[in-house]
Amino acid sequence: MSDTSSDKNEAIQFVVNRVGAYQDGAPEGTVEAELRKGLEEADLTLDDEQVTKLADAIEANDGTVDAASVLG
Repeated sequence: MSDTSSDKNEAIQFVVNRVGAYQDGAPEGTVEAELRKGLEEADLTLDDEQVTKLADAIEANDGTVDAASVLG
């Protein structure tokens, strides 16, 4: 993700924060689905592996995730 602009990083982080804020107790698969929906609404494109990494991190860390660190 080194070629990603800082504006894109900020936008991705916004989506991650939004999804992370309500992930607690969400049914299986909801976090990833909502993450994909939020990214699409923000006109952001990540590959499937990146979305899965973010969703897994959100679920594992109770919603608190630094997207840039997860995506490397």
